Amino acid sequence: MRVCVVGSGGREHALAAVLARTADSVVVSPGNPGIPGSVATPAEEIDADLYVIGPEAPLVAGLADRLRAKGKLVFGPGADGAQLEGSKAWMKGLLVEAGVPTARYGTFTSVEPALAFLRGLDGLYVIKTDGLAAGKGVLVTSDADEAAADVAEKLSGDAFGEAGRTIVIEEGLSGPELSVLAVCDGARAVALMPAQDHKRLGDGDTGPNTGGMGAYAPVPLAPSSLVDEVLDRAVLPTLHALSRAGIDYRGVLYAGLMLTPQGLKVLEYNVRFGDPEAQVVLPLLSSDLVTLLAEAAAGRVVQQPTFAEETAVTVVCAASGYPAAPRVGDPIVGIDAANDLEGVEVFCAGVAADAEGRLVTAGGRVLGVTAVGATLAEARVRAYQGVACVGFDGMTYRHDIALGGLTPTPDEERKP
Repeated sequence: MRVCVVGSGGREHALAAVLARTADSVVVSPGNPGIPGSVATPAEEIDADLYVIGPEAPLVAGLADRLRAKGKLVFGPGADGAQLEGSKAWMKGLLVEAGVPTARYGTFTSVEPALAFLRGLDGLYVIKTDGLAAGKGVLVTSDADEAAADVAEKLSGDAFGEAGRTIVIEEGLSGPELSVLAVCDGARAVALMPAQDHKRLGDGDTGPNTGGMGAYAPVPLAPSSLVDEVLDRAVLPTLHALSRAGIDYRGVLYAGLMLTPQGLKVLEYNVRFGDPEAQVVLPLLSSDLVTLLAEAAAGRVVQQPTFAEETAVTVVCAASGYPAAPRVGDPIVGIDAANDLEGVEVFCAGVAADAEGRLVTAGGRVLGVTAVGATLAEARVRAYQGVACVGFDGMTYRHDIALGGLTPTPDEERKP
């Protein structure tokens, strides 16, 4: 089977690498110079047996619909289903209709009603752009003044343009976060291995929100019973609500969850593989990804995905100035050296080529260094060994990715 992966980031690099295990050939449109099989040809001009659409923007813009209209087999929702990510207000309304547990919220287009809603919350505020903001349109703060300023900036259009002129404000929730990616065929869903990502820029979950600075899988706090609960209480009711609305959802439904003292709650849905979650979940897959995605695209998932009994850790290496104003054009070194390490693979994201053909930085999140190991500790050591091999001027990364998943030794447990 010839597969076309649409996109140009680390998620698409990971998809292409795992699909290539069993596909006859894989092309990535447009890809980037660090992803094998990248072509400049638009996806709609490529002849393939299966199209896998990576990013949210082309899904919201209806690429899957245009390909299906040509009789193509496509993994990715149409524009109607992609509203789950394209409009957070629409998504929250659907969650309520479907009876999916989620945070109390309000939707606003003007400042004064939004500020009045803020004043009724208990001191942890979550302000989101309604539209797409590349994973960076969310502020979580306990500072009422900061929350009010963010509301004004978003609604003015100064922060995120039209994407922010409608906002969703939610009550803050507490508890560990979890990402569950479900492969859906319109009526049924199968869950992939849960992952946990790290959204904040700095160690200890400090600094601004980003698209994700690293991830690991599996997650010790997510046994199979919890995954079953996510499917039963969140994913399947959402699919059924979409179906009642006339939406045939074939693609990934990425549930961003918080495990609160009151039980699981859905923070958000994304309509594509998570980034960087895909970089840790997909390499651990032991079954055939091509078959799974083709079945979902055809409307009948039969295969149950299986995973190696190993652990994966991804550390994102970001450009200087990320996320506000990432610097581009800095030469990148050490990718081959990192790839030569046992269990390590570097996925290229914000990467371009200069006039001499050298790889240079071209975006905020530049590389995702992924390592697989027998244990989380081993995978984590290998990932940071890989990070030590790569480099570019101003490279930024977190030093504490996956630390929360490690089981302390008896000595560590006795420390105050």
